[in-house]
Amino acid sequence: MSQTITLHEINREAFDVLYKELGLAKTLRFLNQFSSGKGDYTQLKAELFIAKTVEDIVKEMRKK
Repeated sequence: MSQTITLHEINREAFDVLYKELGLAKTLRFLNQFSSGKGDYTQLKAELFIAKTVEDIVKEMRKK
């Protein structure tokens, strides 16, 4: 008979395997790619670039 395990237990086991095989830095980099983020990027982008042309944006990038 199989034992039901919780999602928390599965995650814990997966983290342990990743850490053992990849090390801390690579494990953290791997996990960070699954971050869901927050907010509405489409709305933010519209607000940030509302009065700018592509040329304006490129000029700003080149300054940095």
